[in-house]
Amino acid sequence: MQAVVRKWGNSPAIRLPVAVLKEAAFSLEQKVNLTVTRGRIVIEPSSRVEYDLDELIAGITSRNAHGEVGFGKPVGHEAL
Repeated sequence: MQAVVRKWGNSPAIRLPVAVLKEAAFSLEQKVNLTVTRGRIVIEPSSRVEYDLDELIAGITSRNAHGEVGFGKPVGHEAL
C-alpha cells in the first residue's frame, strides 16, 4: 500500500488508512514511538507507563504533602 507525504500546517504528514490501523491493532489518540532505522521510519505502540509505589512514596516531601481534609460528621452509616 502506498501513501503520500503531504503538508499539514508546518509539518509533513502521512494519512494512515483505517485498514492499516486495524491490521496493526492501533487506535485513534494512541501514543506511539517513532524511530528512524536505516532510512526507515518505524511506528510502534508506546509502552504502558508503569509506576513504582515505593518510588512514588519516596517522592513525598513536607513541601508537596497535603494536610488533613475534614468532610464533616457522618450523616449515614459511614465507617470511619
